Amino acid sequence: MPSFDVVSEVDRQEVRNAIDQAQREIANRFDFKNTNSSIEQNELVITLRTISEDRLAALRVVLEEKLVKRGVSLKGLDYGKVDEATQNTVRQVATIKVGISSDKAREINRMIKEKGPKGVSSQTQGDTVRVTGKKRDDLQGVIALLKAADLEIPLQFENFRD
Repeated sequence: MPSFDVVSEVDRQEVRNAIDQAQREIANRFDFKNTNSSIEQNELVITLRTISEDRLAALRVVLEEKLVKRGVSLKGLDYGKVDEATQNTVRQVATIKVGISSDKAREINRMIKEKGPKGVSSQTQGDTVRVTGKKRDDLQGVIALLKAADLEIPLQFENFRD
C-alpha cells in the first residue's frame, strides 16, 4: 500500500546561514549604526537585541527576509514578548518550532478522516503522521488538502512509498 509521512522540520544549517547574513546586513546598514543591535542563535532559539522597539521591528524584518530567502518557513517562528534589558535596551526571543504536537496531529488526522478520499487512513507516530491509502492519486489528494489547510505549522511530505 502506498504511504507517506507528514513532518514539520526545519533545516538548521539554513537557519544558521540566514542569521549570519542578517548579522552582516545589520553591521553594514546605516540605520543600525551605534544601536548595539544583534541577533544571537542558540539551537532553535533566536535572541534579538537593540535600543528601541522600532529598531526591534526593523531587526525582525531583516531576520524574516533572510529566513524566507533561505527557504525557511515563517509559520514555525514564534516570537516571545518584548523585554526591557540592561542599559535602556530591549530584547525579544524567537523560537523555531519543529515537530508536530499531539494536538496538531489529532487535527491533521481528523481533517484527513473528514475531508480526505475514501480508503485513506492516517496514524500518529511520535512527531510524524503516517498516511496510507490504496491509490497514489488518493495520497496526492491528501497532500493537496493539507497544503491548502492553514495549520499554522510548516509541513513537509517525505518518505513517499508505492
